[in-house]
Amino acid sequence: MKEDILTKIPDMDYTEEAPVIDANEFDKVIRSRRSVRVYTNDSVPQEVMETALEHATLAPNSSNLQPWRFVWIKSEEAKKKVVEACLNQAAARTASELVVILARTKAWPSVKEKMINVLTKSEAPRGALSYYRKIVPLAYDQGFLNIKGFLKKIAILFIGFKKPVPRGPASYSDMRVWAHKSAALACENMMLSFRAQGFDTCPMEGFDEKRIKAVLGSKIMEGGSEVCMVLSVGKRADNGIYGPQIRMDKEDFISII
Repeated sequence: MKEDILTKIPDMDYTEEAPVIDANEFDKVIRSRRSVRVYTNDSVPQEVMETALEHATLAPNSSNLQPWRFVWIKSEEAKKKVVEACLNQAAARTASELVVILARTKAWPSVKEKMINVLTKSEAPRGALSYYRKIVPLAYDQGFLNIKGFLKKIAILFIGFKKPVPRGPASYSDMRVWAHKSAALACENMMLSFRAQGFDTCPMEGFDEKRIKAVLGSKIMEGGSEVCMVLSVGKRADNGIYGPQIRMDKEDFISII
């Protein structure tokens, strides 16, 4: 009998109690996270870097396919080139550390196999295995010259007349959006982790992607990798924030229906 992992609640003997969180402290982390443009000369301890990078890997992501890679730029030579690729902006030039976040559009098949291997060795419901063996390839494989994606769009068009159906990803462009969404979620995890540990960041989108790819090399850039953003890390200088945080009225951005 087919088990529907999406709509049926699986009968599993597993519970995980959520720890009590100090909401006020979390609010402080959120509100004190700013895009810092100038840093002091203070170094960032290795354990802080490693903790933040691990926190990034714990971010939610589509189908747990983890379409990201985090590249910690440690060598001075590589850092100099990345700073130049970031247009030599102060947020990169004065940073103690730099992390390049990649969105990987074509790495999902290998992660899918790892998921199947993990689930096979566990007591996961059969529906979960079926999901990774059947649904994941159907959803993410666009085929040669996007032929599968094109056929999928046609099928979705007709199925969608009768019932709700996921409309994508059904193209390589959709896969880019898919990967960047998960990578961006991971970036936020990393930034909040640094702030909670007493350090600051600036997510940068102003960079020459071609030059950054050249610094990282083809081995790191495999899996259809694209640069999502470059994150600078350090201790904020007194002049590191250029002004108060500006946000428009909440009513302009929050809707309730």
